[in-house]
Amino acid sequence: MSRTPRPIPDPAPGTRHRTSAGRRGIVRAAVATVVGLATLAMPMATAAAAHSDTRTRGFGKADLQQRLDDIVGLDGVVGAEGTLVDGGQRTHARSGTAELGTDRPVPHQGHFRMGSNTKTFVSTVILQLVEERRMRLDDTVERWLPGLVEGNGNDGNRITVRQLLNHTAGLPDYVSHVPALLGAEAFQQHRYDAFTPRRLVALAMRDRPLFEPGARFGYSNTGYVLAGLIIERVTGNAWDEEVRARITEPLRLRNTYSSGRRFGLPEPHARGYQQFEPGGRLVNSTRLSMTWGDSAGDLVTTSHDLARFWQGLLGGKLLAPKSLAEMKKTVPVPVEGRAVNEHAGLGVFWRELSCGVGSWGHGGTTLGHLNANAFTAKGERGAIVLRSTNLARGDRDARTDALIDAALCAKR
Repeated sequence: MSRTPRPIPDPAPGTRHRTSAGRRGIVRAAVATVVGLATLAMPMATAAAAHSDTRTRGFGKADLQQRLDDIVGLDGVVGAEGTLVDGGQRTHARSGTAELGTDRPVPHQGHFRMGSNTKTFVSTVILQLVEERRMRLDDTVERWLPGLVEGNGNDGNRITVRQLLNHTAGLPDYVSHVPALLGAEAFQQHRYDAFTPRRLVALAMRDRPLFEPGARFGYSNTGYVLAGLIIERVTGNAWDEEVRARITEPLRLRNTYSSGRRFGLPEPHARGYQQFEPGGRLVNSTRLSMTWGDSAGDLVTTSHDLARFWQGLLGGKLLAPKSLAEMKKTVPVPVEGRAVNEHAGLGVFWRELSCGVGSWGHGGTTLGHLNANAFTAKGERGAIVLRSTNLARGDRDARTDALIDAALCAKR
């Protein structure tokens, strides 16, 4: 695989790219500690020296176990599990406990909220509909959802489906208006609040656009809520029904589904814990309404299901070669203050790892759960880390990111 993705032309040459506030979960100061759906949670390209040992030997279960133990013991994470993928082989490990104050271990293949990795499923359905000539990537939002994106300078006539999927639409993110994300007290008061997709879009329309459509990259969950509504308009079915019929059933992902209006998770699962501010207490966030995530991030899965999905997608089981190539057409993702080579495709992200290897993935975090993942080329090799604790400081995710980097940079 080439180390450099195929970038599409920047629609605004000469424009200085800047990291949007939503890029690292900071849509507004009020939601700075909830990296949730506004965070890509992709593996970080850390210093090469930190992983030099892994390039001269393999990375196996003992390595995976040790790094998970460090994440739990040194970062204050309650529980974590990891899966290494090498062709048809899976290596799994777990660390920590399933619940604070107990010695109950993290369950094998426990159910988990994947967060923003949901966007990859939604983008895949859109590309399948394009294959079927039922819609086009260059259709406007107004074409399918008339009158929904308007006000305060927002205009669905000027935004395309492609721009929704690669985060170049300039749409404001609704998450800054979701009360449950604004702190521990607000979470307890609003954890069961229910939202409709159109209500989420209406919340976003309170704000002005981040920039002109197509000008640059700016991560926004609003675009994927709109994508879910477009799927419904095109097919007559809810987005999650199309995901089930087109992805989870064909790939036999028996433990992957939309949360819908369910508050909890099926057994087995570890409890989820959210830290709302640095140094703050861990709040049990296992039971909540995920209607605020909708098609931007409400799917539940297991690590084996998620591995099967990524291998199926990158291996060509879900999209025709032309459509998969379209998904991998990218725009640059500026990352201020860090030497990271990252590009955004349609529901996927390409990142250069510390050893120069390119990887594809789309992590995600939501209240109490973090999902980090990356896969090489056609999905032959990959690594997934699922954590049952979402910490307030993003830099405390460094060990999680380093684990994935080390696993994919290790000699086979």
